Amino acid sequence: MKNELQNIISGKSQVRHGNSIQTISRYLRKSKSASGTFESGKQIKSEETALIKEFCNRNSFWITYININAFISSGAEQKVYLQNKHKVIKLNDSIYYESWKDYFNNLLLNNYFFPDTAYQLIGFYEQDDTLYAVVEQKFVESNCDTELENVKQFLISNGFVNTRNNDYFNPEVGIILEDLHDENVLTFDDNLFFIDTVFYLTEAFYKDQ
Repeated sequence: MKNELQNIISGKSQVRHGNSIQTISRYLRKSKSASGTFESGKQIKSEETALIKEFCNRNSFWITYININAFISSGAEQKVYLQNKHKVIKLNDSIYYESWKDYFNNLLLNNYFFPDTAYQLIGFYEQDDTLYAVVEQKFVESNCDTELENVKQFLISNGFVNTRNNDYFNPEVGIILEDLHDENVLTFDDNLFFIDTVFYLTEAFYKDQ
């Protein structure tokens, strides 16, 4: 699994709805290679933001209109809008991540582990000098409360270890998965749907098995 995930992150292998995510990730990598090493922290994100805007201008990848009347909810990191009865649109400014690259990795990991709620990157939107990734996702209904113990047992059976509260770690792969409270994992007919995930890659992920 680790090798498979490494290939997905590097763009060598495909994953559901991964094409546009891998394309923009590849653009950032190539631009970084051409210009040298980015500085750390805020400088990285600032450079990436400029490159994403450049990519959108060159490839007509801007979303220019969001129907604010379809607003459903918002959190620290994103705004959610109902697109139709089957899909939602999420605007995410990647605030949980040190870099845009890390956010794109999160999308790819989500699409690998939870294809039923895979994200499709459909463009970028800018508002009040803030850049948002615009992703499309299946609209999931819930018909009962999510039991966090069920989430825990499901993840343990898939190689994750519960580190604290609603946070998990997969030691075999080197992946952190956080913030899996009962609003981010919904239950419908006893099936779990992971609608908001926060994945991080550790240094161990990039090491050979």
